[in-house]
Amino acid sequence: MRNKNNIKNCRVCGHVFFDKPLLRYANMPKAAQFFPDEKSLKHEKGINLKIYQCSGCGLVQLDSKPVHYYKDVVRAVSISKDIKEFRAKQFKNFVNKYSLRANKILEVGCGRGEHLFIMRKLVKKTYGIEHAEESVNYCVKQGLNVSREFLAKPSQKLLNAPFDAFFIMNFLEHLPSPNATLTGMYNNLSDEGIGLVEVPNFNITLRNNLFSEFIPDHLLYFAQGSLIKALSLNGFDVIECSEERYDYIISAVVRKTKKLDLSRFYSHQERLKKDLNSYINRFENKKVAIWGAGHQALAVIAMTNIAKKIKYVIDSTPFKQNKYTPATHLPIVAPEKLIADKVDAVIVMAAGYSDEVAGIIKRKFNNIQIAVLRDFGLEIFHK
Repeated sequence: MRNKNNIKNCRVCGHVFFDKPLLRYANMPKAAQFFPDEKSLKHEKGINLKIYQCSGCGLVQLDSKPVHYYKDVVRAVSISKDIKEFRAKQFKNFVNKYSLRANKILEVGCGRGEHLFIMRKLVKKTYGIEHAEESVNYCVKQGLNVSREFLAKPSQKLLNAPFDAFFIMNFLEHLPSPNATLTGMYNNLSDEGIGLVEVPNFNITLRNNLFSEFIPDHLLYFAQGSLIKALSLNGFDVIECSEERYDYIISAVVRKTKKLDLSRFYSHQERLKKDLNSYINRFENKKVAIWGAGHQALAVIAMTNIAKKIKYVIDSTPFKQNKYTPATHLPIVAPEKLIADKVDAVIVMAAGYSDEVAGIIKRKFNNIQIAVLRDFGLEIFHK
């Protein structure tokens, strides 16, 4: 039976899990760190693990709470010569490829500075954040720029921010709220910010039937697709993604997604407003009609403030006729209205049908000036 305190929705995309767990393991170690001593053995017990898959993004994850030390980075393999050599090469390639030597870079979850010692040889302004107080004190004594912080909220402002780049190495999979950390990092980056994100590779777990890879410390089990999805949902474009270190890790290079600048829409709107009013003012008041009651035409009428100068709106769709335009309240009429209540000019706003409509006006209605609203502005057809 499911524990009511356990989660039921994906920690990344929010979709519900598939009903049944992928796997159930009984009497599992309750943590991968801080082993019990002899005195605590009589109270030490195993736990049950359930592994679920999200029905939305496919991310595999535990439904249980994180271990009590999930905010702290503990690296038992920090003295490995092989890993140091791999990191040195990896970081050098990252820094050189993206021209980061003179920039500010941050490690999210830096532990005792194992990676920072390597990175500071490559980047002038190197920083780290870490939750474990003992680790922070050690880093500071070693001359590293490390502060005691844990990135738990999207709105959280980090010391020394904004940063030009960041890296988070085999830490994201521990977090119960990965979106908060990733979005928080996004908000502490410069506009051109770039990052290196690394997680254990669930693909190799599948390929090699590594059933022993599931531990309470790792809440999330990323494959390439689910990692890319998580990064994309939190404001990052994934520009590289590969399997590294004998395929045991996934390494992704990300860039902060740029916010669109649509301010030019305002200038285009003002230019069209000026052109429309200039054209309409050539004719007597209320001697101009608009052909087209589609969404673009309705928006243009409202956003250019021309409604007071327009007699009516023509549309050939019966269910729109004898109604009024939303917000601007112009009467919508059938094309035959051009005969009974003639105007001097018609502005065609019929999108892809504009040329067809202009042709109808030329053939059926004499002595009417025609202008067509194009993407580039107003095109006037002279008699």
